[in-house]
Formats: sequence, structure tokens, C-alpha cells
Amino acid sequence: MSDTPRPVGATYRVQVRPDFDLDATAGLAGYLADLGVTHLYSAPLLAAAPGSAHGYDVVDHRKVNPELGGEAARQRLLWALRSVGLGLVVDIVPNHAGVAVPAANPAWWDVLRRGRGSAYADWFDIDWDAGRLLLPVLADTPDALADLTVADGELRYHEHRFPIADGTGDGRPGEVHDRQHYELVSWRRGDAELTYRRFFAVASLAGLRVEDPAVFAATHELILAWAAAGEIDGIRVDHPDGLRDPADYLARLRAAAPDAWLVVEKILEYGEELPAWPVDGTTGYDALAAVCGLFVDGDAEAELTALDTRLVGRATSWADLTHDTKLGAATRLLAAELTRLAALAPDVDPDAARAALAELAAAFPVYRGYPPDGARHLANARAEAGRRRTDLTGALDAITRRLRDPDDELGRRFPQFTGAVMAKGVEDTAYYRWSRFVALNEVGGSPSHFGTRPGRFHRFAADRHARWPASMTTLSTHDTKRGEDVRARLAVLAEAPRRWAELVTRWMAAVPLPDAALAHLLWQTAVGAWPIERERLHAYAEKAAREAAVSTGWTDPDPAFEQAMHALVDAGYDDPTVAPELAAFAAEITPAGWANSLGQKLVQLAMPGVPDTYQGTELWDNSLVDPDNRRPVDFAVRREMLARLDAGWLPPVDEGGAAKLLVVSRTLRARRDRPELFGDYRPVTGHGPAAGHVVAFDRGGALAVATRLPLRLAADGGWRDTTLSLPVKQMSCLFTGRVYSDGRVRLADLLANYPVALLVPTT
Repeated sequence: MSDTPRPVGATYRVQVRPDFDLDATAGLAGYLADLGVTHLYSAPLLAAAPGSAHGYDVVDHRKVNPELGGEAARQRLLWALRSVGLGLVVDIVPNHAGVAVPAANPAWWDVLRRGRGSAYADWFDIDWDAGRLLLPVLADTPDALADLTVADGELRYHEHRFPIADGTGDGRPGEVHDRQHYELVSWRRGDAELTYRRFFAVASLAGLRVEDPAVFAATHELILAWAAAGEIDGIRVDHPDGLRDPADYLARLRAAAPDAWLVVEKILEYGEELPAWPVDGTTGYDALAAVCGLFVDGDAEAELTALDTRLVGRATSWADLTHDTKLGAATRLLAAELTRLAALAPDVDPDAARAALAELAAAFPVYRGYPPDGARHLANARAEAGRRRTDLTGALDAITRRLRDPDDELGRRFPQFTGAVMAKGVEDTAYYRWSRFVALNEVGGSPSHFGTRPGRFHRFAADRHARWPASMTTLSTHDTKRGEDVRARLAVLAEAPRRWAELVTRWMAAVPLPDAALAHLLWQTAVGAWPIERERLHAYAEKAAREAAVSTGWTDPDPAFEQAMHALVDAGYDDPTVAPELAAFAAEITPAGWANSLGQKLVQLAMPGVPDTYQGTELWDNSLVDPDNRRPVDFAVRREMLARLDAGWLPPVDEGGAAKLLVVSRTLRARRDRPELFGDYRPVTGHGPAAGHVVAFDRGGALAVATRLPLRLAADGGWRDTTLSLPVKQMSCLFTGRVYSDGRVRLADLLANYPVALLVPTT
């Protein structure tokens, strides 16, 4: 097998999992090659916790996941990909390992058995000075330990198995337990008392110390061997913000895999820039926010703000909401991490230290700071924390002095904390409480920034071309809160705010819910995803309500509230007044939603960067948050449609989604087969009465054209005499085959069949 890296031009993300294993993935190779990508982009392949549906809970870095088919299946996948000229990009998880099933993780099992004397004791970020290692697995009852048993040389609690230290296995189970290096405690004690760093607030994912060269080498040996052998061409790094020193880690990874395409799952806040790391870019959330915002009517912000304020009965700002949700995450979900940080400042009163650290994290404007910009973000956080808590001035000053020193242990751990606070407080809480316009409640976005004006988008794209030309672009991932086509349809609400206000006001009155913000969020989600199977919307509603943690929650669900919430969902299907209106309105705005979907897809695929297509989204996709977006994909339907397109079929824009497949396949093939047409970036401006409704750019020969705000366009009389200048005199559209010969084209003609066009020179 060749060890020459294959340039990564476009990827297709596959959620490889036990029920769609490596052999099933290998069966996609021919289809993906026909689609036009250059690389399969796979979910993690290393051995994960038994039954893992995602692979981010790696338990053994030395082998391929046997539930995916193991090494033999990986070799078959490589052969299948190479046989059609495709390469492989893999996802790696350096920040944490899965510990839910201790026996599946040899390193963790040894740590539990031998404690601080284990050869793996330094692998995990454990506070060994805090006493026995707490494992929050017991029922929350006083006599839970009475269910312990000893069997086959192990300590067992129902289905959970734990090792027994040498020489400690005699006596009653409770006595054996008391002699171990670990202590089994109630599951409720994890958030407040855990003695090891977690991934966010997930006790079953223990933080790894990859800053230790020995840990880095052991956990990356197999992946780097694949890279050295030319078996992978790219690496996607999961959650670098959780690492102690992301810059150092990425420098070591780059040195070990110098030729790999390297992208990081780094979520940038609005206006934040990626540090000058030795990587090719991010996994594309910045592009997602810019592209999706391009199809949102910013003029609707005031009306939708007024609507939400009236419906919800309050006028909380996004800044105040996120401060409160981040503070809650810092002091409750991440209380154990906060305690560990506060202990590093013994010269400050413990309560004041905890409060100061929590306020600084709640006020921190980005996920985490990096030198030298970290000092600026810390200064902003200090100012905001001081404004909110004048009683903490002394503690804030003392803590901030420590945090300014990058060699201070407190200063090195605090950035790991702020990233987790941002993720849990904003992505996983505030996004489910803020209901003004949920199309913007997306990873990498900011609901307080209402859309992307074309001029700003062009500046963003030109900057990417100049600085990060190989950064990934995407519209959907396994972590997005809503699928790309759901967001595209929801964008239409910003073009019809009065119509939406009339309907949702009536629905909320007809089916009242004590939590009005959640009701507003659920009705928007239903409209965006309609028609959606009832059980999927019920599952989404339950997750959204529990993540919001206002009227119910994961820890202590409120049965009465959840019954009312599920009744609201059922009303969308059964209520004789609401159900017909919901279906009719969704149908009414669907054509404009399709136009937005095609527009944002073309822009994402054609703009600077390496475009990714998430599994199944080459057709319409109404997925919601995971696990909904990991549902099986019907690839047979997609193969058949692609074959029909290749036979000359020009599909209508309808519910079948073939028009989207046309856009995806033709754009990807153009980038693969004629890369010289995509080596530049220049905005192209329309001329005429509807010029504001076109977004177009010349990539160095290929001209991408998309429609913006289709409802307003139609209401204003359509394109009329609006024209667009062509880069060369004669060009053909890759979607329709039509040729345009006079150097200027009427948009009414160019976009007669589809709301998008991709033009290339005919010679």
C-alpha cells in the first residue's frame, strides 16, 4: 500500500458504529467516489466501550474496535477505498478515555487495582491527594453497598465489575470494598466530589494526561503508525480545549505526522480567530455559522425579539442568560472541578476562591484563552466579574494574578475549566432556554448575532482563502443541534415574522405549557422538521427540556411537567385546530426552505476550504440533536438517485431531495476534477432591482450563485432585470447543462430551474 499522502479535497462523514461497521462502510466506497469526495471521514476506530454508538469512549488505544470488525475489517476498508481512489481521514480522542466498563479498559482497571502504584496512575488526571478514587455508580440509597458481592476475584455491584487489590479479597464484600484504592459512591455525588477530571460532566469519560510524553506515545502509537504507513491521510482531533496545553500537543502531533491533513474540533466564538497552531484549520463550525447566517433575514431581529419577549414574558438578554447558565454549570455540574481549582489558591478564603473562579469562568468570553490573546480575554472576564460581584474584588484580584502566569498550576488548569463551563452552560443549556429564533442556536454560532450580511460573509470567505485554505467547511455534524435543512427552513421564519407570530401565539394559547420558552422552542423545531415521526419529536422534546433544566432535568425529572410537554407534542399531530395549521404552515414555507437548503449547500461546498458532507445530508435531512442525527441512512436510495442523475435526469425541487444530490455531486466532482477553477476567491455583485437577493463568488474560474431570502424576492416581483457579470464570456451551468455566451446573464434565466447555479468555462 502506498505511503504517499493523498491530498484531502472533500470528505464524507460516516458514523461507523457496531450496527454500521467497517465492512458496511467499505460497501460505500464506490458510491462515495461517484459522489465526488476524495476521502471517507470516519468516526473513531479504536476500541471503545462495549456497545458504544459513537466511539468517543475509547478504552484501548492498542487496537481497532472489535465491534467494528477489528483490524481485518480495517484492512478491507482500506482496500475498498484505495480501489476507487479514495483516502481515509480518522477521528481521534486525545482528551479522555471511556471508564464506564472498567474491565474493558486495561489501563483504568490496573489503576483501580493498584492505585497510585499502578504503571498507569499518571495516565489519568487524578487528584491522588484527595483520598480514594471516587466512582459514582451506586444507587442513591443508604444501603446501596449491601448489594456488593465478591465473585471470581472481583468486587461486583449488579452489572458493574471492579478489581480487587492483591491481598485484600478476604472478608465480607463491604470490608473488601473498604480496602480498595477506589470508593464506590452514589451517582449523585459525582458532580460535586469526583477526584478525577472528566470530559465535561460525564463521569464515564476520564481525562487523559497526554501532556506526558509517555502517555502521548502510548495513546497515539497505532494512529501514528497508520499515518506513517500512508493508511490515513488526515486526522481530526476531538476537543482540543480539554487538553492541558493544546499548542504543545498539536506541535507534537504535527511532528509525528508531518504530512497529515490535521484539523481540530475548535469552536470559535464570534470574531475569535484560530491560534497559529501547526494545523490546517478547524472542523468547520465557524463556516457553518457564517453560511447559515447568510440565509437569515437580519431585518427581522426586532420583530422576533418582541415576539419572544411577549410569549415568554421576560426580556432577558443573551449575555445575562449565558452568564447565569455558565455560572450554574461552574458551581453545580462542574463543582468537583471548581473545588480542585480553589484548592490551588490556599491563600484565598475557600468560599471566596470558589466564587471568584466561578464568576471568572462565567464571564470568560471564549471557550478558553491561549497565549498571548488569553490575557486579553482574562482581562475582559475580570472586568465583567468585578462588575457583577463587587464584593469579590479582593479574591478576584488575587485569583486573576495567578491566572496571568501560564506556569502557575492554577493558570494551567483554569482554561480546561472555562471550556467545559462554556460547553455545558451555553451549548447544552442556554441553547435550550433561548427561544427567540432557534435556527441560530447552533454550535459555533451566536444567537445574539442575527444572521450574516453578504459583505461580511465575503470578507470571512476571503480571509479563509488567504489564511486557512484547507480548513474544513460543514453544515451538519454529529454534534449539531439541528440538521442543516431544518435550519434552512427555520430561516424562512425570519422572512415571515408576522405570519409566524400569529400562528405560534394561537398554538401556545391552545396548548399551554408552564415553560413558555420551551414551548416556543418546540413549536419552531416542529415546523422546521415537519413532517417528523411522532416518537422522534417526543424524544427531542424530552432531551431539550432536561438540558434546559428549567422545568425538569436529567437528575430529577418532573413527571407532571413532562406529561404536559408530551401532550404539547401530541397536539401537533392530534389537535383538530393546531395539527392542520402546523402541517399547512410547514408545507407553505417548505419551498423557500428548499431554496435556502440548496443555496447554503452550494456555498458551503464551493467556498474556500475542504468541504465535508455529513452522512445522508446529500438528500434533505430533518435530523435533530443526537442521537437523532445518528439514525441509519438509506444509501440504496441515494445510489439509485445518483445513477438517474448521471443518466441525464434533471429533477424537480421537491420532497424527494434529488435536486440537493444534484448540487452536491456536481459541485464535489467539479472541485475534484477541475481544482484549478477553485484556487481564488472574489465576490461577484448582482446588478439591478433584486441584487440584494443574490450571493455569488468566483473561485478562480468557477462561479457559484445562490438565492437569498426567497420569500421577499417573490414578494418584490422576482428577479426582474437583475443581471450578473460572468468571469469569462462563455460558461455552462453544471446543474442544468445550459450555456451562457455573452458575458452577462439575467438571473431570471440562470435560476429558472434551480435557485442555485455553478458555472464553469466551457473551454
